[in-house]
Amino acid sequence: MSFQALLTRETDDGYKTALEERELTELGEEGVLVRVQWSSLNYKDALSATGNKGVTRDYPHTPGIDAVGIVEESGDGPFSQGDAVICTGYDLGMNTDGGYGQYIRVPAEWLVPLPEGLAPRDAMLLGTAGLTAALCVESLLDTGLNPDQGPVLVTGATGGVGSISVAILSRLGFDVVAVSGKADAADWLATLGASRVLDRDAFLEKAGKPMLKEQWAGVVDCVGGDMLTAGIKGLKYGGSATCCGLAGSPKLEMTVFPFILRGVNLLGVDSVELPCEIKQQMWQLLADEWMPADLSQLEAAECGLEDVPTWVEKILQGGVRGRVVVKLP
Repeated sequence: MSFQALLTRETDDGYKTALEERELTELGEEGVLVRVQWSSLNYKDALSATGNKGVTRDYPHTPGIDAVGIVEESGDGPFSQGDAVICTGYDLGMNTDGGYGQYIRVPAEWLVPLPEGLAPRDAMLLGTAGLTAALCVESLLDTGLNPDQGPVLVTGATGGVGSISVAILSRLGFDVVAVSGKADAADWLATLGASRVLDRDAFLEKAGKPMLKEQWAGVVDCVGGDMLTAGIKGLKYGGSATCCGLAGSPKLEMTVFPFILRGVNLLGVDSVELPCEIKQQMWQLLADEWMPADLSQLEAAECGLEDVPTWVEKILQGGVRGRVVVKLP
């Protein structure tokens, strides 16, 4: 049986991604076969689609780290034919063919049931970005953070994780301050719930100092590098910062002063290898009390598989605000 999928191939001129016909046998015989309905575009997908060997080792390859769809063949796992499931993280879209194909075949342990009341398309408007945002918020709440303690800073606020973090924190009653390098995004971030939007360059002006004025009860950092260090240096006594991204830089260049003089915490967040039980808990929260007030505000665009290469270029150039959902044929 054949199906449509995007394939990224290595060529004499680099890497090219195009829509092709594939055979189900190419996906192997082990695991659960899922007919994909929707996927989404993430920065990691763009890296995979442009030949980044740190994400995908071998080509040709079908990217797509997010997928939602219907079980076609269940194997020996806990799922049955017809079940609606979500797959995010693990090796999907990295070295295992991903959600930019009409079918995926993955271990049952990679799947979580689609929560009741959550539409498949909405699940992909959230996707890995939403799951990561929820984990960042949960990590801060686990430290005892509450709205009375002061504002929470969100860096990289126009990206997928950042924008959803703004929306979740606002819904939970926090005063959210967003940082962005996109001057035209202030009104949009306000609709998501940000009370203030700080210019990225202005925010980083004093980042080289060992310590900054205590301002933030918590930080959700989606960028890394100087943005993360500035956020940590501005934490209030006992505050915490979550770290989930490195688009700015993987380096953390700072002194230990904030940690030993203010007792602040740096919390690493990973959504890739997280046990499915925790993923399922986060998805249930996202489908219920943590659902952004207006999910449509998070949407940058809907596209088909044939349009994904164009959006890959845009996200690599920093030209995407919010989430791009991908509809499968």
